[in-house]
Amino acid sequence: MTGPGQRATPPGPGRGVTPEDIRRWGPTWSRRVGWFLDHVWWSTSVLDADRVPPTGRVLLAPNHTGVVDGPVVHGAVPRESHFLVKEEFFTSRLGFLMRWAGQIPVDRTNGRAALTTALALLEEDRCVGVFPEGTRGRGDVTTARHGIAWLAVRSGAPVVPVAVLGTRRSGDSRGHVPGPRSRLYVAFGEPVQAAEPGATTGRRAIAGAMDVIRGAMLATIADATARTGVGLPADDPVAGEARGAEGSPGTRE
Repeated sequence: MTGPGQRATPPGPGRGVTPEDIRRWGPTWSRRVGWFLDHVWWSTSVLDADRVPPTGRVLLAPNHTGVVDGPVVHGAVPRESHFLVKEEFFTSRLGFLMRWAGQIPVDRTNGRAALTTALALLEEDRCVGVFPEGTRGRGDVTTARHGIAWLAVRSGAPVVPVAVLGTRRSGDSRGHVPGPRSRLYVAFGEPVQAAEPGATTGRRAIAGAMDVIRGAMLATIADATARTGVGLPADDPVAGEARGAEGSPGTRE
């Protein structure tokens, strides 16, 4: 028999993830790897980490410009966290590391199973991260998906907006990996309650919650840019990448 996070068969293509697939102990070690990358390999300044509630359910909503945003944010969060990550990472040769890290695989053609699993983790008072833009772009939240709003409405969890800056700068390719000791920034915004307690869970409530989350993310990005002097990359999102994120609840890639 297996308990939570101990399922014998790992999730794969064509089979949706379930809460039993997620290794609850994974973020205990993977967060330390993220911290090492942040502060030893790169030079990451973490701003206002105390804004992340230390206990209880919470959602993180980072913007997404660079390929290393996931590990950078995972290492900056001051508590263990589970992030939604595109399923392709789990079916690669290093997929076992993603499973051991306790992350949540997302089938970007139908993210319902990943959202249901994330909701179950929130109901255990865990911290769950979702990149609302779903794919790397300019990081200005123009292509945000509503999966995180669905989670906020269903779980009642506060949402902490996160600004990630420096992982890809103007002129860098979409696959750019910052070199050793590159100056990166992760700034946490004030938590927002995207949905009123006891609110309905219909489309109107989810759309309203998404407006609150998007506004909080934009304000956090603007504040972080003013404080650090580092802005978003100047290029526009690639049309093909934006189309590829359709139907995705929000992942990192």
